[in-house]
Amino acid sequence: MERAFQTALWLLQPEIVFILGDVFDEGKWSSSQAWSDDVRRYQKMFRHPAYIELIVIVGNHDIGFHYEMTEFKLERFSKVFNFTSEKLITRKGINFVMVNSVALEGDDCTICRTAEAKLTELSHKLNCSLQEQSQYKKRCSNVVKVPASAPVLLQHYPLYRRSDSKCTGEDSVPLDKKNIIFKEKYDVLSQEASQKLLWWFRPRLILSGHTHSACEVLHNGKIPEISVPSFSWRNRNNPSFIMGSITSTDFSLYKCFLPFENTVTTIYCTAGAVLLVLILAHFQPFITPFHFVQRLITKYKAV
Repeated sequence: MERAFQTALWLLQPEIVFILGDVFDEGKWSSSQAWSDDVRRYQKMFRHPAYIELIVIVGNHDIGFHYEMTEFKLERFSKVFNFTSEKLITRKGINFVMVNSVALEGDDCTICRTAEAKLTELSHKLNCSLQEQSQYKKRCSNVVKVPASAPVLLQHYPLYRRSDSKCTGEDSVPLDKKNIIFKEKYDVLSQEASQKLLWWFRPRLILSGHTHSACEVLHNGKIPEISVPSFSWRNRNNPSFIMGSITSTDFSLYKCFLPFENTVTTIYCTAGAVLLVLILAHFQPFITPFHFVQRLITKYKAV
């Protein structure tokens, strides 16, 4: 992952990078020492030049599922990654809304209540920027305006969908799992939370993760959601990431695949074998590598 990330930065030179949650595997259980160790490992793997902005969205493995999530875990994550739940950032006229989807449980817990209040506040700010001022002048008089552009929604959990049965592509879920019904508030957001987000923000694009597999969904017949697959070989043999070119009115996305894990393993094993032969041949200068390998094979057969 470190080599893949550094290579991607070098080749593609992005202006901004988003990680859609689950930076860690055991963040929800980690002791203070284990957390510090994992943070150091992350900072080494995902180091980047100062001119590239890296923004991390919180995931369930970072702070736990809703029933495991605590103020301490959320604050610990926020302190490291400067993550503020339900935050709006604007870059070059493009509005990005970052959502703590773990908090959209709808059970009025303290974190959930705060999250929903912030989301409605952001929704009001964006709507005031999009509406005609003459009509909403009084309601929006105290609102700090942002560019009049429909936002891009960034979150860990996907919006509600029944299953991945309609997902296609080589990095979509395997055929034997396509028809497994998703559990609300666990695999995907609830129908209620999903409708709230769509109604509050009317986004022009939604990017999510969590499922480890790719999927493209059209909500309300017009709002695209892209579920980005895992970036880790631990979760799939063909990890990938999305390269996007986004303006205030349009966007273009392209999927970039990492090498297959078995391809990388084969290259390492082959290179190791060749290196071993060259080293052994070096100690027997009068025997060519070909004859040396032939002698090894003959000796092995004799045994």
